Amino acid sequence: MHVVLFLSGLAGGGAQRRMLTLAGAFAGRGHGVSLLAVRPSGPFREQVPAGVEVLAVGGLQWHWPIRGLDRALSVLVAIPALSRRLQALRPDVVLATSDPANVAALAARALRRLPVPVVAVVNTDHSAALARRSPIVRVVLRRILVWAYRSADAVIAISAGSSRFVRTLAGLPENGVTTIFNPVDSVGIERLAAAPLPHPWLQDRCVPVVLVVCKLKPQKDLPTLIHAFAQARSLRTLRLLVLGEGELQPELERLVHQLGLANDVAFEGFVANPFAYMARASVLVLSSAWEGLSNVLLEALACGCPVVSTDCPSGPREILDDGRYGKLVPVGDAATLAEAMLAVLDQPAEPDRLRARARTFSVSAAAERYLGLIEAVVAARRGVVVASLARDAPEPTRRSPRNRG
Repeated sequence: MHVVLFLSGLAGGGAQRRMLTLAGAFAGRGHGVSLLAVRPSGPFREQVPAGVEVLAVGGLQWHWPIRGLDRALSVLVAIPALSRRLQALRPDVVLATSDPANVAALAARALRRLPVPVVAVVNTDHSAALARRSPIVRVVLRRILVWAYRSADAVIAISAGSSRFVRTLAGLPENGVTTIFNPVDSVGIERLAAAPLPHPWLQDRCVPVVLVVCKLKPQKDLPTLIHAFAQARSLRTLRLLVLGEGELQPELERLVHQLGLANDVAFEGFVANPFAYMARASVLVLSSAWEGLSNVLLEALACGCPVVSTDCPSGPREILDDGRYGKLVPVGDAATLAEAMLAVLDQPAEPDRLRARARTFSVSAAAERYLGLIEAVVAARRGVVVASLARDAPEPTRRSPRNRG
């Protein structure tokens, strides 16, 4: 079976890391796997598993001056080129991730009436994100998402919370969305976590280090985290390391300076191996206003790193089992977040217990569930095509009995 995994690009991010993990698992089971990207370059390009080919969608490449719209609009502009690419590749199935990619893949299929099935993966609970939009934009986005979810041959949600959102929004039945948690390559992560790391803050064990790993964008609510860090730091010596890039970095750096934290906060940019940091940090904090599942929490657990997370929709509560494997705090509450950080620093969780929790989100289990659904979708689509061909076939010419012989 030839599986095309379609995504915006190979820049750092949880969705991209999941697709790479799945691509390697599918290829390891003997399937042909292509990563088809609008922008095939990026930090994750070097991490593509063996046996997986990387292909560019091609066509026009647009760079949008409007902050925050670059990736989504670039993917949508690529729809005509994507349609041509899929027609040439003729894969057995397309697995798309992120809503821009889902919409683009389905529109590309419709553009040329391609028979290829499309499986859409929903990465997040959009209820909080949609609530922040203007009424007109919210209506438009809802209609587009409803069309996409209803048009897909199958919909996968990465958490129970995001599954509920999709079913409610699109009016899908309970069995119309399949929940498959993100896979965690615990063995690979533990190996990378042991890599040398010369960062001076993580060699000085006398000063606890709070770690953040995320894109610097509004969803992650980093201003609340920085205010929480300032409150915690007023009570004890602490340092904050931020791994990631994004459009909000200048604004966040200004806030750090305004709060007098410049000597104890460092923005490290994108880091190819965040696991070495997670294994050595005192606590990892997720301050998001909304999520889908959060790979970062899973990866931190795999590294044995204690975690604090907002109880946002959706994912953290599911990963941390209602707080049994990490502190959960309300969204946007800097004071409670500061208290939770200090509590975890005073009484950290046992690393082996956290690693054991991460191992329950195995790559093998996720890959088998993905492939089981994909194979069912491919079989169903082929059955529809065969039935359609049978219906459209011309009636055989019948000769009159008088003319026989």
